[in-house]
Amino acid sequence: MAYDRARAVKYAETFWSRPNPYYKAFADDCTNFVSQCLRAGGLPMARGWWYRRGRNGQASWSHSWAVAHSLCLFLKRGGPTGRTREVGDVGQLQLGDVICYDWEGDGRWNHNTIITAFAEDGSPLVNARTISRQHFPWDYKASYAWTPQTRYAFLHIE
Repeated sequence: MAYDRARAVKYAETFWSRPNPYYKAFADDCTNFVSQCLRAGGLPMARGWWYRRGRNGQASWSHSWAVAHSLCLFLKRGGPTGRTREVGDVGQLQLGDVICYDWEGDGRWNHNTIITAFAEDGSPLVNARTISRQHFPWDYKASYAWTPQTRYAFLHIE
């Protein structure tokens, strides 16, 4: 199945400021949100990346569905289809692709966003949750979390 970037972006535009009631909302909800966007774009749930809603609204999920570091590593290994790859430059990304953030530069991924638009200069703009953001500059330098040690992983879904 092909990844439908437009559907992923539409989902991100709909739910960037409020949780989808179908899914559990987490205190740190960035990765859960990005996973939902990827799923809305048609990526299949797979071993290592899944969410299940049971009876009475009870839910269970994989670490890679809801934990920033785990999702980043999962996508770097190819994601649910084996066709996600890390690229070396943000300019290689498209709508619906993912950016991971390591605020301290220590190798531990802390945050994830999804590209939903491009600025006039061609730089990506992202949507995110935990602190809700819509069309925020991809580098996150305007965020309280950004540090000079911040590192990025640019993940393209083929």
